Amino acid sequence: MPTLTRLILVLLTIGGLGYGALFALANFVEPREREITIRVEKDGFGR
Repeated sequence: MPTLTRLILVLLTIGGLGYGALFALANFVEPREREITIRVEKDGFGR
């Protein structure tokens, strides 16, 4: 039984670290805004 408890604790710790990393990225990292230009080929229009 101690092995099962240790496994569950390790999995919970890894899950908590992953959740904490996602939370930190979502709240503390600001995306940069920039202009995007996309060229569209004329061949696909007016068929």
